[in-house]
Amino acid sequence: MSRTNFEQLLEAGCHFGHLKRKWNPAMAPYIFMERNGIHIIDLHRTVNNIEEAADALKQIAKSGKRILFVATKKQAKDIVAEKAASVGMPYVIERWPGGMLTNFPTIRKAVKKMANIDKLFADGTYDKLSKRENLQIRRKREKLEKNLGSIADLTRLPSALFVVDVMKENIAVHEANRLGIPVFAIVDTNSNPDNVDFVIPANDDATKSIEVILGACCDAIAEGLEERKAEKSDMEAANEQNEEVADAPKAKKPARRTRKNAKAEETTEAAVEEAAKEEATEAAE
Repeated sequence: MSRTNFEQLLEAGCHFGHLKRKWNPAMAPYIFMERNGIHIIDLHRTVNNIEEAADALKQIAKSGKRILFVATKKQAKDIVAEKAASVGMPYVIERWPGGMLTNFPTIRKAVKKMANIDKLFADGTYDKLSKRENLQIRRKREKLEKNLGSIADLTRLPSALFVVDVMKENIAVHEANRLGIPVFAIVDTNSNPDNVDFVIPANDDATKSIEVILGACCDAIAEGLEERKAEKSDMEAANEQNEEVADAPKAKKPARRTRKNAKAEETTEAAVEEAAKEEATEAAE
């Protein structure tokens, strides 16, 4: 069953590209026609590419890996935050911190600093400071939260990047390319799709367009997470069953008939026969 269809994308305005004079020639395969000086995106290609991207995202989520969503433009920020949070994935909707991927250990230090501030606030250490010092620390904490709050749980590099507007997020795309992290992106007619692994040609300026595409992709991620959960439950049940079988009392095997035992049995039988003959002889006498 298709996650999106032509009509849904058409209603959301996914087909509207940029002015012809602003186009990037590398997007030519994804352009259907020109109308009134504006390029119209081929929505049939968009539907197919959404399906391919959604299937790949589902497999990544199913394997327990993380996908980092990036969108700092005003039209996409709230939608990305809502959709990514709904599937428990990290996201960046404020300024992209340069080196976030290529210099990940430094970013992790900043996240730990934020956690330490929270810990010291919780145990009352900062209550002993002056009002001014307390305020400065709180402002520093708020700044860290604004830039890094959504990636606080990201303990290792993400396995994929999902970007809205590759021109605006070109630094994030460049860092992902350097590290070999696959890039999924909504790409408009003014952008270069060459650095994107999974191109979703669509209007990246309209809120409805972004919402429809992100909704389809996040639904696929949710499916992957559910399948992972189901497989984990089945595995746990199978392990419990195996443990029960292993703990069950084993039936005793009959003693192995060794050569020594066989010889002892033959001697016993001979003694019994000899005794029986003696009894018979005595009775005859």
